[in-house]
Amino acid sequence: MKRILTKVALWLALPVVLFAVWWFATANSQNFYVPPLSEILRTFPEVWTWDRIRADVLPSLIRLAVGYTIAVLAGVSLGVLVGSSRPVRAVLEPVLEFFRAIPPPVLVPVIMLFAGIGDTMKVVVIAAGCVWPILLNTVEGVRAVDSVLADTCRSYGITGPSRIGHLVLRSASPQIAAGMRQALSIGIILMVISEMFAASNGLGFTIVQFQRSFAIPDMWSGILLLGLLGLALSVLFRLVESWSLRWYHGQRRAQRGPS
Repeated sequence: MKRILTKVALWLALPVVLFAVWWFATANSQNFYVPPLSEILRTFPEVWTWDRIRADVLPSLIRLAVGYTIAVLAGVSLGVLVGSSRPVRAVLEPVLEFFRAIPPPVLVPVIMLFAGIGDTMKVVVIAAGCVWPILLNTVEGVRAVDSVLADTCRSYGITGPSRIGHLVLRSASPQIAAGMRQALSIGIILMVISEMFAASNGLGFTIVQFQRSFAIPDMWSGILLLGLLGLALSVLFRLVESWSLRWYHGQRRAQRGPS
């Protein structure tokens, strides 16, 4: 119990310090664009009512979930294919490196030409940005599969889907999870950016509307909500990762020995 409390205290220490600095640094602020944190916190429950959350925040989270899921499925599938076959990797690697170097926000106007300005465009933008860390980490994880385990599977005649499921994906899962964690933060950024283009709802759209109408405390409350959502999704991801990779973390602890 003491160990858990220590971890929680360390995890909360920096956010508490930063909020304290923000509070005292803006306590007597007369700057129209930098209102006191106390004013932002007072505005927060007035702005982000359940009706506004349902109208703006939930659509954003749904787009993020759909785009992120597409990126995971595409990234893992293509990553297994590229990582498992040297000829395929030789053919696709230059093309993948070319597209990986293009920042996803630059593609927004192009995607709008083909997908329109609705939810499809926003989902495609999120998926296009999230797929790369998942794909590249999957490729490296597949390439790093233990050769002894691979030979053992071959000796026992474990091939096809069974080999992919029991050996390849299981061995590469820690690196795949690392890519998914990186992709989640990218997805949140692209969610907001995509909603700043020809949108009628969403968290990014609402924050821009507050800025254009000079509702500065409301705008800051939206930014604060966006940070809290990112934190909540990160914590949720870590919990799921710890549960799904408990065998891996247990193995790591056993290798380190008692501390």
